[in-house]
Amino acid sequence: MPRERRLMNQINVVPFIDVMLVLLIVFMVAAPLINPGQIELPSVGQQLKPPVAPLEVVLHADKKLFIRDRAHSAAAVPVDRAELVQVIKEKQAGNPEQAVVIAADKNVRYEEVLKIMDILSQNQVKKVGLLAKPSAH
Repeated sequence: MPRERRLMNQINVVPFIDVMLVLLIVFMVAAPLINPGQIELPSVGQQLKPPVAPLEVVLHADKKLFIRDRAHSAAAVPVDRAELVQVIKEKQAGNPEQAVVIAADKNVRYEEVLKIMDILSQNQVKKVGLLAKPSAH
């Protein structure tokens, strides 16, 4: 006489409970190890400084250097390589957060631009970038 197979109509939840307990333990152990990102928000009483226009070091195709400070005037002042760093340091003495951008003519050799960047980096001038004209599509 063969035994009759009965249809099992109950769900076995023991493996599900085991998995959930393991996950709970993993998250309880890992939660104290996670450091949320810390950001410094300005308070209401603080006055936010407006961004300062960057100093422009203009390098023409004939290798002549000029400095333009748009915060004070739009005129470019001619400088030579020897006094370039001195002029920038004097301008940044009042505002150390002021950036310096190099605006080179597109016909200037890349090597000349790198020389200017090297001079500035050797003299601890911070925030040096390149100025480019956006292309018109």
